[in-house]
Amino acid sequence: MVESPCVRNCCLDQHDRCLGCGRLLTEILEWQQASEQRKQQIIQRAQQRLLIQRAGFTHPAADPSE
Repeated sequence: MVESPCVRNCCLDQHDRCLGCGRLLTEILEWQQASEQRKQQIIQRAQQRLLIQRAGFTHPAADPSE
């Protein structure tokens, strides 16, 4: 079972990305119904977003997973 990446620091930026876990709002809403494989994919993309965010890139075009 894949655990939620939620870190209880929920705050969405202007692109509907959570600043705490890196998931998009659509991914957060999808989480409960997602397959285990899809959850893994969401986590990987969220981690990529957090790395990009921490590197100082905030534009959605800087997100290679989109």
